Amino acid sequence: MKNKSRPPAPNAREGILAEYRNRKMARSVHAFVRGNPTHFYEWLDGIKGRKLLQGPAIWIGGDCHVGNLGPVANAQGEIDIQIRDFDQTVIGNPAHDLIRLGLSLATAARDSDLAGVVTSQMMEQLMAGYERCFDEKADVEKAFPDAATINVTMKEATRRSWKDLADESIDGTAPSIPLGKKFWPLSKEERKGIERIFEKETVLCHAIPSDSGSGAAVAKVLDAAYWIKGCSSLGKLRYAVLLDVEHSGSHPTYRCLMDIKEAAKAAAPRQHGVRMPRVDGERVVEGARNLSPYLGDRMIAAQISHRSVFVRELLPQDMKIEIKRITRDEARKVAKYLAMVVGKAHARQMDAATRKLWKKELQRNPAKTDEAPSWLWSSVVELVAIHEGHYLEHARNYALQGNAAA
Repeated sequence: MKNKSRPPAPNAREGILAEYRNRKMARSVHAFVRGNPTHFYEWLDGIKGRKLLQGPAIWIGGDCHVGNLGPVANAQGEIDIQIRDFDQTVIGNPAHDLIRLGLSLATAARDSDLAGVVTSQMMEQLMAGYERCFDEKADVEKAFPDAATINVTMKEATRRSWKDLADESIDGTAPSIPLGKKFWPLSKEERKGIERIFEKETVLCHAIPSDSGSGAAVAKVLDAAYWIKGCSSLGKLRYAVLLDVEHSGSHPTYRCLMDIKEAAKAAAPRQHGVRMPRVDGERVVEGARNLSPYLGDRMIAAQISHRSVFVRELLPQDMKIEIKRITRDEARKVAKYLAMVVGKAHARQMDAATRKLWKKELQRNPAKTDEAPSWLWSSVVELVAIHEGHYLEHARNYALQGNAAA
């Protein structure tokens, strides 16, 4: 791109977005794991993947890396740590989510220069936390560890306001979205497609919190732009939309920021013989409602230019968990905490009998200690080695193209 200060036209996005994605993934092996789930799915499709522990067929996240978990709010303003990305959600094997989370935690530990023994202990805590969610006698909410990394993120989410969200996302509270590095112009077709979405009452009801009014409502699209956000999804449709929603009555106008994201075909392996929505946007929403009701109940499927998308309102409390540099003790606590988040998402879909059988299956471990089961540990070790190799090749190719260090 010759003029980096000028956003590209809609027909010139693809190459620039590919470069952005390559740059992000060249930063570290942890960033590479987050941005490129393809190697994980290829591994699952191989012999090793088929020999894994087989759990009950439920909705799984499909891409449960650390950055895809975090605080989310429901329409009443309550906040909880839940899964927050569902591009790859399918009805599948819950063991896949555990391995993906374990891989992500292991690479985060490497980025923090933690010893291999800490990674081993993190996997032990991961399994301990996950299994706790299937114990009928346990008070799961009281069993969450006191992890500073999580506590800081939750406190930040609790205090955030609309102004914080607007300042962070669209550089202020003005009724416009500034074009530049993060936001690019739309085509006329994209603009019309977005406006058509918000003409529908079924979409508006998801854009309006329960306490902001009732009855007839009309949404006015103040501004919209193509949004450069995420990593693995770069190159797919992504839009930020600023709305004013007016009610019939004395309720004040409600301003909100909407996120529209393309729902592409899932690459995550699904359980054979199960039925899922055939439209990918509907698949994403259904998975979200089962796994993370706080977020899923605020989502709806739609279409733009005959491509499936899903729509949600961004709330100030919606955040992701960032792990940059953590201590040995904190690493163990974070592993247990996040595994419990995934465990709760899985357990809420099972009846008591299924939870009991799944817990029994999880505890099939020939070792006589509390160490992580061999199927989990060997999977994570093998996947770390695979991703380390692919990451180094990616970073080398990125540098050979004349790029500076990411």
